[in-house]
Amino acid sequence: MRKNYEGVAVAVPVTVPYVRYSIRAAHWWLARAVSELLKISKLKKEQLDGLSVSSFTLAPDSAVGLTQHLGLSPRWLDHLPYGGASGVVALRRAARAVQAGDAEVVACIAGDTNHVDSFRLTLANFSQFARDAVYPYGAGGPNASFAFLTAYYMRTYGATREDFGKLCVAQRANALKFPHALFKKPLTLEEYLVARPIADPLHLYDCVMPCAGAEAFLVMTVEKAESLNLKFAKLLGTIERHNAFPTDPIQMRGGWALDRDELYAQAGLAPQDMDFLQTYDDYPVISLMQLEDLGFCAKGEAPDFIRSHTFTTDGDFPLNTSGGQLSVGQAGAAGGYLGLVEAIRQLTGQAGERQVKDARAGLVSGFGMINFDRGLSSGAAIFAKL
Repeated sequence: MRKNYEGVAVAVPVTVPYVRYSIRAAHWWLARAVSELLKISKLKKEQLDGLSVSSFTLAPDSAVGLTQHLGLSPRWLDHLPYGGASGVVALRRAARAVQAGDAEVVACIAGDTNHVDSFRLTLANFSQFARDAVYPYGAGGPNASFAFLTAYYMRTYGATREDFGKLCVAQRANALKFPHALFKKPLTLEEYLVARPIADPLHLYDCVMPCAGAEAFLVMTVEKAESLNLKFAKLLGTIERHNAFPTDPIQMRGGWALDRDELYAQAGLAPQDMDFLQTYDDYPVISLMQLEDLGFCAKGEAPDFIRSHTFTTDGDFPLNTSGGQLSVGQAGAAGGYLGLVEAIRQLTGQAGERQVKDARAGLVSGFGMINFDRGLSSGAAIFAKL
């Protein structure tokens, strides 16, 4: 097996437009994603011989049950319950499948519904830790965990709410150029600062908004993409890591810190070569952690990095160019696909008004499965323009 990812193409970025609440099942959202993949690629359903599925609300079905619902018959199948890391992990494993010849075209899909009470029920049963050590004490859900991490980060490294707010305001400006973003109004720093508190020090605009939707893309060889006349980005490298630094008493770093040298070695590039960055951003503090652990600045220096850069699509460090989850919404497991799908659009000239000028390489980072006091899964991928 080849160490690197040469010859792998990522194509056909799909977003099934989000809605705040939906009476439809996750199956419907995932089916819509597959339908759009086929429509855009002009492939027949039988030509999708690989399938990777991520969803929190698909139960009691898993990926194999979904194949029956959709009438698919893949020879390669994966079910990836890794939340915000799902997109990168799906990509990584699909890339190896096409390199090995185990599948020719892999559809990577993620989606979730959001009924009026489904998000609370999902969180209450997210893990054994959630059932035993979190919800019984009234600290259910990610808000409490990320408030704890955010407060610790602020005390330790001197970050301020203004630092987090600068990211949120820039991402909202980017989202206004993305037709599928659920947030349609500009956000000022003053509005961010005076928003109602949620869990100290988190306020309203620090917290991701659950919704329903789906994201998807195709993985295949470069030769296959060219034969189908598809626009595609080249995959240069990926990493994933689970339960990194388990003895850290408080999570201030993720698996990226362990594997970033391998990522850049695979790609033959360095942080300064990235024309944009898509971080997983359910809360702003996690974006700061990724800036540090991916080598854009040293540990603890992200607040200064925020103060010295601009993050809109026309800024000197374009970040979350579609608006990120904080301004687009978090469609369950599809949140882990949002930045990846946007990166494909950026590198294939399909980003419209938010196109980053002369973008030739970009990095996507994923982070998922908050379990009691930390996220367990992390990943990252680097892409380049053809």
